Amino acid sequence: MRIFIDADGCPVVDITVRLAKKYGIGCTIICDTAHSIQRDGADTIIVDKGADSADFRLVNLVCAGDIAVTQDYGLAAMCLGKRAIVLNQDGRQYTEDNISGLLEFRAVSAKIRRSGGRTRGLSKRTPQQDRDFEGALTELMTAEKYEGP
Repeated sequence: MRIFIDADGCPVVDITVRLAKKYGIGCTIICDTAHSIQRDGADTIIVDKGADSADFRLVNLVCAGDIAVTQDYGLAAMCLGKRAIVLNQDGRQYTEDNISGLLEFRAVSAKIRRSGGRTRGLSKRTPQQDRDFEGALTELMTAEKYEGP
């Protein structure tokens, strides 16, 4: 098992790297040249700046049983297709049961914006969101350690 972080705009890079080091799990940060993010204890892959270049690199690397951390529904769907475990920055797990609805929501929101409408943005991140993410990731890593791949 490895952890892959879609690091462009990801607020939980430090939490993820810290936990990966604690549990002895390999961690790879993937970002583009506009967001060169490097942390001790994690490998970093920097891709050319461009639409979805980091996403495509991540999905090409992730394997069944790996953990992907992303807030991108499209990337989450591709990772699920490769049987990876996918968490968002709030610790919610993307699954086959919820990804279709999330992708539909994204499409509707994009349509509203294209027609000149506005959609509600993300609210300010709270410490509770960090705790929720940390708890969810810890649970996944420790369950995998005991149950095997």
